[in-house]
Amino acid sequence: MSQLENKVAVVTGGAQGIGAGIVERFLAEGVKVAVIDVNAEKLNKRWSEAGDELATFECDVTDGGQVKRVFEEIYSRFGTIDILVNNAGITRDAIFHKMTEEQWHSVMDVNLTSMFHTCQAVIPKMRKQEYGKIVNISSVSSWGNAGQANYSASKAGVLGFTKTLAKENGGKNITVNAIAPGQIDTEMTKDLPENIQMMALMLTPAGRLGKPEEVASVARFLASDDSSFVNGECIQVNGGFLMA
Repeated sequence: MSQLENKVAVVTGGAQGIGAGIVERFLAEGVKVAVIDVNAEKLNKRWSEAGDELATFECDVTDGGQVKRVFEEIYSRFGTIDILVNNAGITRDAIFHKMTEEQWHSVMDVNLTSMFHTCQAVIPKMRKQEYGKIVNISSVSSWGNAGQANYSASKAGVLGFTKTLAKENGGKNITVNAIAPGQIDTEMTKDLPENIQMMALMLTPAGRLGKPEEVASVARFLASDDSSFVNGECIQVNGGFLMA
């Protein structure tokens, strides 16, 4: 029996990529999962054959009102939330002097402000029940990457946000940690220019892209009591691309 069996998890951005990989791993562990995504078509297509242990919710996580309503639905259906994985993220790459204000704000809103909304929806209840696992998806780009001032700033913000919540809530048996994936074989990576993809592979000692399930394995660890004394940390999953 998995120690995660019958726990309840929420995964944002769970229609594809890393998010879908995390949902699959959680379901295999017996977790009841609420999957959130802004793209209803992809969400329903990906999880159309899911069983009774899964519920899908269309939601724009940049909208605090929508997030509040959806989390109320999740609490009504499952009774509790033990695990929150903040995975929703986008890129809008451009060299900074050509970056638009819309490109800046859209990335910051999806990648960072969304976590403000979702964590506010769960932390008061997690503090009351004195239990919770929050996993925030950052990126190796949080250490800086040309053409990604917006994305890098948002993902670096995730790390500061993670450490602050870890300090504020650790005494309530709530752990808050981050994962910083490198180049993972997802739709987002496939959209990158070929020369950027090749350069990333050349700089990765493993010599290949990572797989969503490899990130999911770390998410499973951080969501379980195996990581009960791990708090405020960022685990890199990048094949050696960045060693810091």
